[in-house]
Amino acid sequence: MMNRRAFLKDGVAAFTISFAAPAFLSDLARAQGASSRNLVVLDLTGGNDGLSMLVPYTDTAYYSRRPTLAIPAGAVLQVGSDSSGKALGLHPKLTGLKDIFNQGRLALIQRVGYENSSRSHFFGADIWSTANPSNSAGNGWVGRYLATLPPPLDPLAAWNTTGDTPHALLSSAVSVASIPSVSGYAFNSPNSGSEATLERAAATSIASHVPVDKPHVAFVSTSVQAAMATLDRVAAVGSYKPSVAYPANGFGQALQAIAGAMAKATGTRVFWVQTGGYDTHASQDTNTDTGAYVKLMVTLNDGLTAFYNDLNNQGLLNQSLLLSFSEFGRRISENGSRGTDHGSASVMMAMGGSVHGGLFGSAPSLAADPQNPSLENNTQDVKFENDFRSVYARVIDNWLGGDSVAVLGGNFRKSGLDFV
Repeated sequence: MMNRRAFLKDGVAAFTISFAAPAFLSDLARAQGASSRNLVVLDLTGGNDGLSMLVPYTDTAYYSRRPTLAIPAGAVLQVGSDSSGKALGLHPKLTGLKDIFNQGRLALIQRVGYENSSRSHFFGADIWSTANPSNSAGNGWVGRYLATLPPPLDPLAAWNTTGDTPHALLSSAVSVASIPSVSGYAFNSPNSGSEATLERAAATSIASHVPVDKPHVAFVSTSVQAAMATLDRVAAVGSYKPSVAYPANGFGQALQAIAGAMAKATGTRVFWVQTGGYDTHASQDTNTDTGAYVKLMVTLNDGLTAFYNDLNNQGLLNQSLLLSFSEFGRRISENGSRGTDHGSASVMMAMGGSVHGGLFGSAPSLAADPQNPSLENNTQDVKFENDFRSVYARVIDNWLGGDSVAVLGGNFRKSGLDFV
């Protein structure tokens, strides 16, 4: 055990560097065979109601089980019928995503989940993060993927736009840059001008001495070097001029930073972004402009539409894939508070210039029949049809150029999920 006195004695206290973003290591890598591609993982936190996002508007049980939350058939944005012949439509506020769907660049993957789905936010999120329902405390699936990549390593190979590193990105072999604010990620000095420049140069010089006989000092020095090496690249993102106006909210600004990182070629391979509020137990209100779910759909639509159009204008769309998920779906029937409670399977989205858009999987029949094979939990929940690990496998194998069997610890490849 290294005590504080020994740690200071070996020279770490000889310099002080302050970063507005957390320090991190450089043991991240680029994907082989897909070095120009990037993945944006979008977390819709709280448990998204897939039946309000992608509406089975010809299913009579949808209306009988949701007397106040059902979206009128005439209001949905029709996207055709799935493989089972079920007619489906997007929420009426998803006009931009409807246009992207029409362009063939948005895939909607139905009934995604796993056996015996957890209804716990924390446990459910951990399962989606580890991609292992039997071990929710292990390394994250993205972190495990990154750990399979060989050098050269880059300290900005992954970029988390939130404050805390998501479980999905955790790995014992790699660390991830958490940069919620581009402008706030800087070398902090009480001085300015030439004095601050000299201080940064001195700190870099001190950190360049890596004593191999003192691993704890080498660890800190290497971390400092990696962080210092990223400062200018992150600062360059702050000068990015988007081709469209992004929404002036946290989600929109995070997406703008991601687009800027792509345009400024920071070397980032995986981005993480999230937007919350999807735990709609009460007053969900899917229809009025002031409704909770309507506002969620406006935020989602406006942010993703701006992001898509910006990347397209910048010539970056074909090398970018956005994949969305939520820790679970919602119950089929609305509750007494005009909301929906924790459910199981829901809808995932994949968006990008190389996406083969369309409807994947089949919509459930919502009839409250005990023999209904598309429902579970006494017909209260949508039963999963597509294991979420099959979606991950497709992304790992066909987009990132990795080996999904090695990363996921099993073969979850599924024919028909050819969205990319």
